[in-house]
Amino acid sequence: MVTLTAERGPAATTSYRRFLNRHVSWIPVFAAIAILVIMIAGSMAYFPNFQLPRILSSILLDNAYLLVLAVGMTFVILTGGIDLSVGAVMAFTGILCAKMLSDGVPVAVAVPAMILIGAAIGLLIGVLVQFFDVQPFIASLIGMFLARGLAFVVSLESIKVDNEGLLWLQSTRFAFAGWYITPTGIIALLTVALAAFVLRFTRFGRTVYAVGGNEQSARLMGLPVVRAKLSVYVISGVCAGLAGIVLTAYSGAGYPLNGVGTELDTIAAVVIGGTLLTGGSGFVLGSMIGVFVYGLIRTIISFSGAEQSWTRITVGALLLLFVVVQRIIVARSALSK
Repeated sequence: MVTLTAERGPAATTSYRRFLNRHVSWIPVFAAIAILVIMIAGSMAYFPNFQLPRILSSILLDNAYLLVLAVGMTFVILTGGIDLSVGAVMAFTGILCAKMLSDGVPVAVAVPAMILIGAAIGLLIGVLVQFFDVQPFIASLIGMFLARGLAFVVSLESIKVDNEGLLWLQSTRFAFAGWYITPTGIIALLTVALAAFVLRFTRFGRTVYAVGGNEQSARLMGLPVVRAKLSVYVISGVCAGLAGIVLTAYSGAGYPLNGVGTELDTIAAVVIGGTLLTGGSGFVLGSMIGVFVYGLIRTIISFSGAEQSWTRITVGALLLLFVVVQRIIVARSALSK
């Protein structure tokens, strides 16, 4: 019996370590969930008017466009890249959509056109990165300046949207048991669900993780690295175009200065959600948690009556925490190899 117990001890320790090594990528996600739960519990205790169903529904309503952007950004960061163009692309597609609708173009034509334009800008960035060996930071910066300039070409002023088909996406609410959701929220959640399925159950998703983990090894394995790296930027562009439509429906107008700094909010949400900036590890569901954490911080700041600048300070502190956690995970992974 003593021998059996002694044998089980090391075996149990080995199994525990193996479990941690296999699931270490989930640690930041669990940390984000823990922070979200703590913030919700503290808010409900401190603010008597804090009603969870209404608040979370409102966060999804206000941040549906950010959630869509975070999905596309997750794909890019998983490969070790970055996309700084998403805010500008969102502004360009949003104001162009408003302009086309005001000129009488049917919504069934304008909406797909905006998604295709976003995909084209994403493809341009991907081509610069892959075939011209431009750093993702610089390539996406080029895309950002291009999209922002095109937005000002469309109009220097805000363009109001009167199309009922587009406004329906935001004005319609489906309520149940204290919760409510709009079609824009449904679009955002469907985008998350589709992306999670692609990353988890498709060969393309596994290739994305492999490229981010070790691009050279992925090439030696015969994986379509070039196609994967081009595709993630196209996906990010598609999400930016879709986010432009969602934001235009939300605000009821297109404006060339929409989305200034939104690319940084998107990256922050993705990192808080547990995606490693070095690539190869992360989850779309984690990015969704990051968006809710970001939205809840803004809500709590608003409830407390403090300056909104504290939102940036709090998000910055959380980013510092999660970057430290990421460095620990990377160091742990290196030691285990």
